[in-house]
Amino acid sequence: MIHELRRYTLHPGHRDTLISLFEREFVESQEATGMRVTGTFRDPDAPDTFSWLRAFPDMPSRRAALAAFYDGPVWRAHRDAANATMIDSDDVLLLRSAGPEFPSWERPPVGATDLPPSLYVATIHHVEAGFAETFSLKAAPVLAEAGVTPIACLETEPAENDFPRLPVRTGEKVFVWFARFDTPEEEREVDLPMLEPFSTAAPERLRLRPTARSSLR
Repeated sequence: MIHELRRYTLHPGHRDTLISLFEREFVESQEATGMRVTGTFRDPDAPDTFSWLRAFPDMPSRRAALAAFYDGPVWRAHRDAANATMIDSDDVLLLRSAGPEFPSWERPPVGATDLPPSLYVATIHHVEAGFAETFSLKAAPVLAEAGVTPIACLETEPAENDFPRLPVRTGEKVFVWFARFDTPEEEREVDLPMLEPFSTAAPERLRLRPTARSSLR
């Protein structure tokens, strides 16, 4: 599977406006083209951002699905309203599966407002060769013993972005793993010193609260 981890910087106070529009207009219309809107999130530490994930079977499917959506009637009708909320939409990691795939819950219908109590944490490592193997063999067992078993692992997709209308970050190699906690109070970090020799920078942690219609709940 091919994944995009997308993180938008928004004009102050516009996050709920974008989420409302997104959940009403951009979920089913994207999935109708063959992609999957995996999860949509608020970051409690960055109130003027919107983070979300979508997935594709492979790179050719990604190109076809993106063309169908961004040349289609729904995006044309609502793109100006969406773009008006954004300062930057180019913070995008193009990734591929490197371990377990995301689970999926039944998505609530349009108009749902109840927020899931869960917290997801995405840890982004900037890596060198050997990181993924060390993570699987040495870090994952430590995480599992601490009750923080990764629910999904992704790594940089090396193929060229073949839909250049939507830029992605280039010139970096990352490994991203996701943990889920039933509530924010259960969040915990686990020290993983065995990964340091294979890292080129300190890891980044994104704390993500699912929106009302997120498939990750």
